Amino acid sequence: MADLKDKTLFITGASRGIGKAIALRAARDGARVVIAAKTTEPNPKLPGTIHSAAAEIEAMGGHALACAVDVRADDQIQRAVAQAVSTFGGIDILVNNASAISLTGTLATPMRRFDLMQQVNVRAAFACAQACLPHLRRAANPHILNLSPPLNLQPKWFAPHAAYTLSKYGMSLCVLGMAEEFRADGIAVNALWPRTIIATAAIQNLLGGDAAMQRARKPGIVADAAWHIFTRPSRECTGNFFIDEEVLKTAGITDLSPYAVTPGAALLDDLFVMTDRVDPA
Repeated sequence: MADLKDKTLFITGASRGIGKAIALRAARDGARVVIAAKTTEPNPKLPGTIHSAAAEIEAMGGHALACAVDVRADDQIQRAVAQAVSTFGGIDILVNNASAISLTGTLATPMRRFDLMQQVNVRAAFACAQACLPHLRRAANPHILNLSPPLNLQPKWFAPHAAYTLSKYGMSLCVLGMAEEFRADGIAVNALWPRTIIATAAIQNLLGGDAAMQRARKPGIVADAAWHIFTRPSRECTGNFFIDEEVLKTAGITDLSPYAVTPGAALLDDLFVMTDRVDPA
């Protein structure tokens, strides 16, 4: 595939951050994007709604369908999928991007927060895949992409925040299982994770504030990596746990400095891929 023109993407959590960046990258090709997210009214702490994202997608040259969806609610997922198919004729790509995070230890994690992460992360990824799969089976080059990390069972990724790790690894285990389950159908099921932290509302509001934001990359690096995955033949690209910068380097993009929030700043590694080194932008 040369581009995503006339392809339909169903993206959860696409009103802001990485999800919106993936949507806008697809819109540049003239794609059709279903914005399946919960925010319908502006929030000063979380800029962006399904309607503002839809306007940006249309301005970029794509076609947008804004669907108010709480991914914890099966009926809302089913309704949005039906609306997507009715409006655009099918679904070619599912992006499970919506996420809940709490980097808290076992005793500091209320069960309501534990349940929220399991519901928004792993359960929603499974439910959205289940709802979209009948339509993906009819697509020419179908892809499911979970924004989840490579599986790494080192205890250091569980000890500080076991509940969050369980929920994100659950998404990755869905990739492992579904990639094999639907291999014969030609449906690609992959995971994508950023090598460094990404400048999103979660970093700004929960995980380090302005100081961390200055040592992050822009969401566009994940969006560009996703685009390179979606344009690969689905039958030849499944069951992978991709890292954004590795995808781009494979595509011949080696200068990643334009993605840095602060040119030349030392970047912070993301969870689950952290090493002892800190790279410059």
